[in-house]
Amino acid sequence: MGDHDTVFLMYHELEQPGRPLCQTAPGYVRYVLHADQFREQMLLLKQMGWRGVSVSEALSYSGKNVAITFDDGCETDLLFAAPVLRECGFGATFYLTTGFVGKPGFLQPAQVQELAALGFELGCHSMTHAYLTDLDDDNLHREIATAKSQLEQIAGRPVDHFSCPGGRHNRRVSEMARRAGYKTVVTSDFHANSPASDPYALGRVAVMHGTSPATVAALCSGHGLRAHELTHRVLDGARRLLGNSIYDRLRNLVLRQNSAE
Repeated sequence: MGDHDTVFLMYHELEQPGRPLCQTAPGYVRYVLHADQFREQMLLLKQMGWRGVSVSEALSYSGKNVAITFDDGCETDLLFAAPVLRECGFGATFYLTTGFVGKPGFLQPAQVQELAALGFELGCHSMTHAYLTDLDDDNLHREIATAKSQLEQIAGRPVDHFSCPGGRHNRRVSEMARRAGYKTVVTSDFHANSPASDPYALGRVAVMHGTSPATVAALCSGHGLRAHELTHRVLDGARRLLGNSIYDRLRNLVLRQNSAE
């Protein structure tokens, strides 16, 4: 990892006791962190001299920065993540699934506007969270371009950044996003980003349930990134070979078995 490389951390819903999650599927729950766990991670990064920034800020690649990103647009973005980020003086980019706005457990339109008014950057996470690599051109346009327009109407401000659901990404996705007017596309490819990185295929580091603050801090410094990247490439190869549907069924089966042991 070079001196000008920046790690983009990827978060999802935050958990609080007694509050139901938006989803309970094993493949979803493994990405859910307890709100206190997220706070511990952010406080440690701040203590170590890291500055949490949005995607737009991270693209300047100046200073000891780490980009903080959230996917899906869960209500916990505003209720739990935003207060912690403000406490630390950090920025972030929240990628919202446009079609989820207003549904139970997700941000309501007024909350979307409130999150933006607090100074946080809003991005788009598609219309329905569909796997983009499975779609024809018309549906791909709806998930990327139409979703952008609708989210901008809700938020009352431009939406310049896009996040691929499930990390499913290819050149068609990048080109559609570019034509729709996005400035960047982030994937789930496990690597840091440099000034030479393709802005329409930026990598992110997924923070999983149970990931310790020390591990997050190490990943931000590049430690262990290579091993995770190799694992991700193997899994990505299996997904491309099997297809999204079969791969997900097998993964959920394995996760259920592991949770039952």
